[in-house]
Amino acid sequence: MANVAIIGSEKSGRTGLAGMLGKKGTESDITLYNFVKGDRIYSFVDANGYPASLKSLIQTINLSDIALVCVPSDGLNAQVGECIVALDLLGNKRGLFVITMSDKSNPAAIAELSGKIKAITKGTNLEKWESIAVSTTTFEGLENLKEKLFALGEEVRAANALKNTLPQRVMVDHFFNVTGMGCVVLGVVTQGTLKVHDSLTTFPINIPTEIRSIQSNDVDMKTAPAGTRVGLALKGIQSKDFDRGYIISQKEEVASKFNLKCRLTKFTPGLGVGDAVHLFAGLQDMPATINSMAIGGKDVTQAPPGSECNVTMTTQKDIAYSRSDRFLIAQLNNPKQRLVAGCEVA
Repeated sequence: MANVAIIGSEKSGRTGLAGMLGKKGTESDITLYNFVKGDRIYSFVDANGYPASLKSLIQTINLSDIALVCVPSDGLNAQVGECIVALDLLGNKRGLFVITMSDKSNPAAIAELSGKIKAITKGTNLEKWESIAVSTTTFEGLENLKEKLFALGEEVRAANALKNTLPQRVMVDHFFNVTGMGCVVLGVVTQGTLKVHDSLTTFPINIPTEIRSIQSNDVDMKTAPAGTRVGLALKGIQSKDFDRGYIISQKEEVASKFNLKCRLTKFTPGLGVGDAVHLFAGLQDMPATINSMAIGGKDVTQAPPGSECNVTMTTQKDIAYSRSDRFLIAQLNNPKQRLVAGCEVA
């Protein structure tokens, strides 16, 4: 199974593409589409709250193994740029650029646009990603896109198989009550093999949680390996206890004070001590304040664009995380450049 982010501007054709690739399921500020054919199982996530909500974009990326960046055939725009910066800061390795509405363009213009995409992604994690022209009207390029996507899906399957023996970890994105079942959550098994009756804990609220039952694509399962999108009936916890991004696992780090090693994007105005920012960790996000900064071991009050620095910060509430997680710092009120830095635990 592979989880695929479909991102781009509001009029990039991303939602139409998602509808062509899968059957519509759970809908909120992110919408899920499911594809099941034999052993090919894909969950597509449309960041339909974006670009108004940066949170929708970041959460969609962090839910996924593969990203499809939709670029309208009439050219690049600011939202494509923001998607590229986000994917680079979060370290995403697998994906494709999908030039949408190709029926409204011509081969020469599409070739020129592909060249521009290559140019702006040079030096990023995305520089080797292919560009594929697709039309959801004429279906041109759709089979080629699926072929490339399925090849990436096989890479994801192999990578996830190596995680099956790790401790179980589930990242929750939706939660609700079901009559006769109680608390049900939807999410992704990011590592380990989840089993019915596993006794785990929900973090950061530290509530013991038992796995009552497991479903994936409406099929009951006794176990769910890494990478599986699941629906879980839980015991010992209520849906009102949850927030998006909570982690069900054996053990997590939980903190409101962080020491992070950060790489600032070259497009940000910079970052300074005392700045009010937003910290993203997985699907969690929290307002935070920059307490101190250092570059090359020397205390500073300001870090310039494109620099690397160590940052200490305090969030308003606890966040659950693993030391291998990627973090992202954003300034949501900056209309020109909301993304500031990609980070890891120092």
